Amino acid sequence: MDNQYNYYRPDDNEQLHPKKEEKPKKKMPPFAKKAVVAAGLAVIFGVTGGLAFQGTNFLAGRVLGTNSQNSSRTVSNAQLTTSSSAVTSDVSDVVNNTLPSIVSITNMSVEQVQNFFGGISEQESESAGSGIIISQNDTELLIVTNEHVVSNSNTLTVTFNDNTSVEAQIKGTDSARDLAVVAVPLENIPDDTMNSIKIATLGDSDSLNVGEPAIAIGNALGYGQSVTSGIISATNRTLDGFDGEYIQTDAAINPGNSGGALLNINGEVIGINSAKINDSSVEGMGFAIPISDASDVIQNLMNQETRTRVDEQDRGMLGITGVDVTAESAQMYDMPQGVYVSEVVEGGGAEAAGLQRGYIITGLEGSTITDMETLQDRLTYYRAGEEVTVTVQVPSGDGYEEQEFTVTLGAAS
Repeated sequence: MDNQYNYYRPDDNEQLHPKKEEKPKKKMPPFAKKAVVAAGLAVIFGVTGGLAFQGTNFLAGRVLGTNSQNSSRTVSNAQLTTSSSAVTSDVSDVVNNTLPSIVSITNMSVEQVQNFFGGISEQESESAGSGIIISQNDTELLIVTNEHVVSNSNTLTVTFNDNTSVEAQIKGTDSARDLAVVAVPLENIPDDTMNSIKIATLGDSDSLNVGEPAIAIGNALGYGQSVTSGIISATNRTLDGFDGEYIQTDAAINPGNSGGALLNINGEVIGINSAKINDSSVEGMGFAIPISDASDVIQNLMNQETRTRVDEQDRGMLGITGVDVTAESAQMYDMPQGVYVSEVVEGGGAEAAGLQRGYIITGLEGSTITDMETLQDRLTYYRAGEEVTVTVQVPSGDGYEEQEFTVTLGAAS
């Protein structure tokens, strides 16, 4: 029988607090008791397991340093490599030290121009280029430039960094490599100018690395010396129609820069810029003749005799009719580039020297000859009656053999 308990309260009375009849309690079946016990154990296990898991994570975080306030996890101990050194692109010191060795060159020439009615008239033309002071002998200051800068000139004017201008003469040219050396008499250069100019230091273009800095200085568009900078984009470039290999740079090289200097970061000349081989349809591709490749040619041109143009009526003639062997024709027919002798004038100097039809003229007095225009231009420095050495490629069984002929120039008929 179920026990019943009565509790006494001071204010208890049956009217205010009538006694409630208690209902008998229901007994729990045996299987229900087991279920409750199992559920209780599950709850206890879940709480205990959760606390254990959290505790494990906490300890791991303290030991391994993986505690974080966000959801990201560090999966390795990789570190960034940093440097505190400063990077500078200032080339002003290099430029200031090199500008005194760079000159502007103005070429005054006379061109034949056809007018509207078909007549031919002569017209004076002016072009601008650049040059690099490379040496000095007892009587002359020597400047290297591109051959196309000085070709067909009537008057060459060199302007130094202090804006002093002096007339110059051609010592020698190499049209195949687009190189020339001009000379300025020392006696014509004021002392103040001589004290302000420098002879350039030549570097080693064979040791260039792609990506290293490059600085171009020249008389761009004839406005006077200007500076552009970039990197060496490539080396050993070959270009259709041009002999040798070239340095490619993204430093801007424009008309007037021709013959100017391409410098390394030490201010050494590593190339001679040539705007002639730049294409207007592209951007960021300039080319320069490597100085190490050009040094032998320059040395040869420096040692030639400085000459002045001869009056037209006094000029000498070889006594041949010639046809250009262009670079394309030379490659197609496996012939040397130069002037193909299509006819030898009877009684002329070439015939007397032994030149024959089929020979190819490739040089005159140490200057390379690539076409009739170059040959005629070089002959304007020699008088009738003078002897000149002509370099000729003579056909042989295995191709061509180089020979030299001494020709006494004849008078114009």
